[in-house]
Amino acid sequence: MDIDARIKRRQRRDEGPRLIQDYEALSPVAHIQEPSDRGPVFEQLLDHLDPVFDGNLPPNAYVDGPFGSGKSAIVTALFAHLERLSTETRSVIHTSTRAASPTSPGFVYIDMRETTSEFSFYHHVLDALVEDPVPEHGISTAELKDRLHDILGASRTGVVIAVDHVGEPDSTDTDDLIDRFAGLPSNVSWLAIGRADPADIRLTEYTATAIHIDRYQRQMLVDVLMTRSSEGLSQQALDHELARQIAEWADGNAHDALAALFIAADRANQEGRTRLTERDVTEATAEIPQPSVSLGRVLALPANKQLVLRELVDLDEADRSSVTATTEAISERPAVDLSRGTVKRFLYEMAEIGIVERVQSDVQRGKGRPPSRVELRFPPTAFRRLYDLRQ
Repeated sequence: MDIDARIKRRQRRDEGPRLIQDYEALSPVAHIQEPSDRGPVFEQLLDHLDPVFDGNLPPNAYVDGPFGSGKSAIVTALFAHLERLSTETRSVIHTSTRAASPTSPGFVYIDMRETTSEFSFYHHVLDALVEDPVPEHGISTAELKDRLHDILGASRTGVVIAVDHVGEPDSTDTDDLIDRFAGLPSNVSWLAIGRADPADIRLTEYTATAIHIDRYQRQMLVDVLMTRSSEGLSQQALDHELARQIAEWADGNAHDALAALFIAADRANQEGRTRLTERDVTEATAEIPQPSVSLGRVLALPANKQLVLRELVDLDEADRSSVTATTEAISERPAVDLSRGTVKRFLYEMAEIGIVERVQSDVQRGKGRPPSRVELRFPPTAFRRLYDLRQ
């Protein structure tokens, strides 16, 4: 636990007992500065990035691993430390065998769930490399690329760019991403992160190596849960036995394990309790679809689509009996200022990318195919709470 978290707890002590001290610390879409028990993976990545400590760029690489293996948490934490080192010193740490102290490359992290257009891609890279904010309006994509070429052309060391969540159904096409890399100067190295096997993704034709990250081992996942609990919950709110129960159920998937902890804590908090029970955990795990969709993907959707989902999670089963019934129910909600046609289109689009699922109803109504009901592919309690906290 960091110093700020300790101070916050002291500030809240007059509010009486409360289970949840910090929702952000519990969030399955939040990454902590020091991911638990992933030292060997950090060493693999540092082995690949080792040239930067001599002021050189590493070759391109692809990091793969299954959903919930902690790829994003590991890379964001590592790049945050490396960029801080680069920004603060602009020179690398050297040992007695490295007499020179060359300038370190820059480090940029891009989440492809949020950086979808060509303009936003180049804007994000440029904004990370300059001190003054880059305007989002009144500047063209071509101007952004020209400025990047000017800045990086004057740099001896260049920049390493991590591009996360490549290859997802609703993210930038791999061929388009390759073209965007081609639009950058030659002194750019990239580290792509995704779930696809290296043999199944064209991006690896342009990489020198692939780094695989395995699922969490059970005890590692218990440690992750206990660490998050110590940062986000009151003392002794989660015992080891319940953490082991969640870890066993999650089977190495840290996202689902943290989602279960988040939901269980939210349920207990709503009931005014200060400790989690086995019932909280059982109900939480039962709520998470298998397989589930990353809540990060859901929360990266455009605002209007998130609004439709926010209303969807509050509908009862009857209102989700068909796409038409769901569309009508959502459209009638006071917070929704969208036409029925737009709501229905959003539901179909989100079904195509797996955020929701159209499941054929068992009820036959007249001739023709039975209607399709709308089912969630993510836990509603976690999305509801995270969405509301962001408003």
